[in-house]
Amino acid sequence: MRRRVLGRTGIEVGEIGFGGLFASRLGPGLAESRAAVFRALDLGVNFFDTAPGYADSETVLGRILREVRGPVVVSTKLGGRPTPFDPRDACSLVRSAEESLRALGRDAIDVLFVHEPDRPQQYDWWADPERAAGPVVEALDSLKRRGLVRFTGLAGTTVTELTHLVRAGDFDVVLTAFNYSPLYREAARTVVPAARHKGMGVVLGSVLHQGAFGRRYDDVVRRHPLWLSDARRDQILAFYALLDDAGIPIADLCLRFALSTDAPSVVLVGPKTARHVEAAAAAAEQGPLPQEVLDRLDRIAALVPFRPFEEPMILPFDRPAGYTGPGTANLATGIKVGSLDDAPLPTRLPG
Repeated sequence: MRRRVLGRTGIEVGEIGFGGLFASRLGPGLAESRAAVFRALDLGVNFFDTAPGYADSETVLGRILREVRGPVVVSTKLGGRPTPFDPRDACSLVRSAEESLRALGRDAIDVLFVHEPDRPQQYDWWADPERAAGPVVEALDSLKRRGLVRFTGLAGTTVTELTHLVRAGDFDVVLTAFNYSPLYREAARTVVPAARHKGMGVVLGSVLHQGAFGRRYDDVVRRHPLWLSDARRDQILAFYALLDDAGIPIADLCLRFALSTDAPSVVLVGPKTARHVEAAAAAAEQGPLPQEVLDRLDRIAALVPFRPFEEPMILPFDRPAGYTGPGTANLATGIKVGSLDDAPLPTRLPG
């Protein structure tokens, strides 16, 4: 497997990385996960990513990696542990990282990400969002001084907010998910250029959109579920037509697209089995997509340059009737919905 450098960390990583979500009780079991990890190692994968929020992935992955003789690169995250979770408690954050080390069976975490740093309704990390400052930075600095963490990063799923944090903070790696694929280009516009300007490594997550682009759903798209916009429907049908013309399976094309430039340092896949690892490695081995395919993809992507605001983050093609619209609106003013009629208008509308 070809190697790339993880930005200013200087670490060489295989261009395909192992996302550890399903190396947990969410997956097929320890035996299958172990087979997937060792097959990945055989094929040149050396970057393994996990998180406290991925069920018991740290423990399962740690148990497997204890059997590995050669060097591997392991990343995990801060967020969600301990419960109740306080993202402003530096001492608890340090203890959480120490617990990750014990679960993973490692002396140091190669990359420790701040998980969802761009979603304050999930984890309100920043005492000063403008400067990306808060107790989490103190915790990370303490862990680095003690040699328990080698490098730090941001792992998010937005674009505008994550780009700001990349520019404002002092981190070594960024993981951007759901925003870099043949049809979703938002991260390529701002997150990746901002990270590369600062010399950061770039990790791409969910280039298959957690299965929405893992296989085709022609019948579902043609039936036009109520949450699928007209423009997105037409775009996906054009994408499927390209796949037919090019003769490339959808998952292979998505992985090869992600690897068609030097923008990412590593592209994560989330395998459940050794067969999934082999398929990803085989796609990567075919190299970048032909230029004529990339040009046609550019035209198709331009049909929907930004997400419709009501579109779910993960397109639920496998359960198309289970989603009927977005959840509760986020009222940034803090005014209760029932009191809006009587409330004075704010002097400045919330962003």
